[in-house]
Amino acid sequence: MKAAPSLLALAIAPLALTACAALAPPAVRPGPSDEAPPVVRAAPRGGQSGGVFSADAGLSLTSDSRAFRVGDIVTVTLEEITQASKKAGTSFSKGSTLGFGPLSVLGKSLPKTAVDMTADRGFAGDATSTQQNALTGAITVIVLEVLPNGLLKVSGEKTLTLNQGEEFVRLRGYLRAADIDSNNQVSSLRIANARIAYSGQGTLADANTAGWLTRFFTGPLMPF
Repeated sequence: MKAAPSLLALAIAPLALTACAALAPPAVRPGPSDEAPPVVRAAPRGGQSGGVFSADAGLSLTSDSRAFRVGDIVTVTLEEITQASKKAGTSFSKGSTLGFGPLSVLGKSLPKTAVDMTADRGFAGDATSTQQNALTGAITVIVLEVLPNGLLKVSGEKTLTLNQGEEFVRLRGYLRAADIDSNNQVSSLRIANARIAYSGQGTLADANTAGWLTRFFTGPLMPF
């Protein structure tokens, strides 16, 4: 009889280990050098005989300093605000009543033969979901590629190493040179296929992460 609990414990142990592995926290982000794409540098064109003007010079007396070439930098203003709300409710009920009078035999009613039946059914359901996110700030990115249609492929990362951890902001996407203002800035709302990541690691990030047992009881593997 003592062997049954032991066999049960051996059978549950692999399931517990599998649940812990499935609820493991996400992997720490790779370092900046692991995912930062290389910057393509355009080969400088030689100057023409009889003049000192170079088309690759960074200064111009007739135009502003907007980014439009490979290797230029542009400041992206983060203005990401998302809000979603959904509510659903359902309610219905139904009732029915059925009755039979007392039975009669040879003109005489039989006592205690009357039957009354009543049935009531009802259902009520209510669900509400609300989510709101906001990310503001600025990050300067580098132009990696200029597509044939004029779109600029940009990518950049900002890392802050603090005394209690590290935080980073990463951005990639495509933007139009026409959307860049005279201060060489562009809103993040103007970036196509934008991939914006903001996260951190360290003591503060660990304090905001639930333990593995808590994640097990609140995860999808919990049957209750």
